[in-house]
Amino acid sequence: MNQWIIDNTHSEVQFKARHLVISTVTGQFTEFEARLEMEGNDLENARAWFSAEVSSISTNNSDRDNHLRSGDFFDAQNHPRIVFESTGFTRKSDSQYLMKGHLTMKGHTEEVVLDVDFGGIMVDPYGNTKAGFEITGKISRRDFGLNWNAVTEAGGVVVGDEIRLVLNIQMVRK
Repeated sequence: MNQWIIDNTHSEVQFKARHLVISTVTGQFTEFEARLEMEGNDLENARAWFSAEVSSISTNNSDRDNHLRSGDFFDAQNHPRIVFESTGFTRKSDSQYLMKGHLTMKGHTEEVVLDVDFGGIMVDPYGNTKAGFEITGKISRRDFGLNWNAVTEAGGVVVGDEIRLVLNIQMVRK
């Protein structure tokens, strides 16, 4: 099995949430780590692990970021990390996979299924072997105890329940 670690300078971990039902707010985690074990170019028997530091959340609004770190949402003080561990990969096509695994946030663990687009493997100009992935999926924030919301004057909600995940990940072989 080949061992891979994330190349943080060429990776991004984003999420998208509906705001007031009329628009989308994008956030990201700036501190994260990941490992991957896979045989050759085949993800079917691979194992992946990922962790993000909740305190590194950024939506380009410090008041909103502090609220997201609070007990109303992620409760960063008591639950400092979001963790994912894969339980299996299923090939959909040459470069498309479904990745199942356990996602833990705020003390809640749920099984999730994410789409993986495997971009391939390439050697960079410095001789490092890299692998690229785009990982997408949807989760319910309430499944993880992120229940805070408010109602607008018109009766709408401030934050939607469905959260879209978008990770562009580059790994480097150890």
